[in-house]
Amino acid sequence: EGKYRRDKEVTITDLPGVYSLSPYTPEEIVTRDYLMSDAPDVVVNIIDATNIERNLYLTTQIIDLGLPTVIALNMMDLVKKNGDEIDAAGLSKRLGCPIVEISALRNDGIEKLVETALAGAKEGRAVDCQLRFAPKVEAAIAEVEATIASRVPARSVRWYAIKLLEGEKLTIDTLAVPADDLAKIAAIRERVEREMGDDAESIVTNERYEALTELCDACVNRKPQGLTTTQKIDRVVTNRVAGIPIFIVVMFFVYWLAVSVGGGIVTDWANDGISGDGWLYTGADAYEQAVAEWADSLAAAEEAGASEAQLEALSEEEPDPASGEFGIWIPGLSPVVTEALESIDAAP
Repeated sequence: EGKYRRDKEVTITDLPGVYSLSPYTPEEIVTRDYLMSDAPDVVVNIIDATNIERNLYLTTQIIDLGLPTVIALNMMDLVKKNGDEIDAAGLSKRLGCPIVEISALRNDGIEKLVETALAGAKEGRAVDCQLRFAPKVEAAIAEVEATIASRVPARSVRWYAIKLLEGEKLTIDTLAVPADDLAKIAAIRERVEREMGDDAESIVTNERYEALTELCDACVNRKPQGLTTTQKIDRVVTNRVAGIPIFIVVMFFVYWLAVSVGGGIVTDWANDGISGDGWLYTGADAYEQAVAEWADSLAAAEEAGASEAQLEALSEEEPDPASGEFGIWIPGLSPVVTEALESIDAAP
């Protein structure tokens, strides 16, 4: 945390970035404990406007806590660049709290955000959110609220009611709810789970996302995006009908490539270039022709009854690919290493 430069009485606390207040990770526990125990005057919830639906999940939980909240829609420059539109005023009305469009990268809207946050802290007004769950779930939450209303702050009663409905052990232990009330809440939970066909925690999670989906459908207008090249390829190669034949063709091509090219040119290059003396980069045809002519002359000499001395002399006339007469000769790894070792008297 630190002091605001323009007003030393204002303390700003930077909490870990989280997507939920469920106590599953250390970051979520730290953030949740601070919000519930230290009771900040105002919460500035900075969310990624390019992925607004996912980020608003945390916002709804902060709102349930009853804390004064200001939402900062960050990366609005990218939203506009992508051709998308966000109705900030509509979001503000439905969520019941001020919303400021900012771009932290370009330092746009920061001054307005600070002013709005300071005003919200001075006013101290709880959020009046219009988002609600399905009627059956809302009825169950209302019943739990009535059961615990005398034990929790009025502004946070919805938060505690939802957590007790979910059966969260941390909240049950914190409130020390009497056994009779716990039994009553358990009966409410079982009824909702039976009616909705799911466990209470999943029901609440789904209800939040459904409410946020409706909210974003009403306030967020995304420009239609065309398929990327990768997506177009995926649509073809993963097609239910054509996918397997395409796979077979590709595998056959890979096998053919490995046998014909890899087993020929690549293998020859590896044997001659790396393990052998070297290879001709250019002029291979001229060299092969010269070798053929030399072999013919040697065979003709043998048939003519040439002496061993004459045959030995002809053998020494074998064309040398490294002579430079035929083309560019690239020495192999073995002779290069051997020559280097010999130059320093380290050859084996």
